[in-house]
Amino acid sequence: MGAVENKRVVEEAFAELANGKGRRFVEALADDVRWTIIGDTAWSGTWTGLASVRGELLEPLFAQFATTYRAELRRLIAEGDWVVIEFRGDVTTTANRPYRNTYCYVCRMEGGKVKEITEYCDTKLLTEALAPPVLGTAA
Repeated sequence: MGAVENKRVVEEAFAELANGKGRRFVEALADDVRWTIIGDTAWSGTWTGLASVRGELLEPLFAQFATTYRAELRRLIAEGDWVVIEFRGDVTTTANRPYRNTYCYVCRMEGGKVKEITEYCDTKLLTEALAPPVLGTAA
């Protein structure tokens, strides 16, 4: 798949995320996806494989959300196998804290699926708004 097709996969996933529906985004992840969150926080690390991403990253993260998570796509750039996504997330945590982080995902696509994600975000906000994940979940 080329840049146009890769961009379409991401656009469709984020169209659903804007409405609070994450199924299409998760379906766009490859079984052997590798997701890295930058920084030196309790949430920073690398998760390898869809089962790890879902069970050790996404489920603990979304368990802290009291409202429906929504993501507003700001910018989408695609070239070859690479897609860069700038977006803003919006949710209220179970601790009644607003969590409105700005993200940049640098993704490598393969066969219409996301194989790699490097996530850049406001790590200070991440640690202030969210409780740390269960220790030992990142690879």
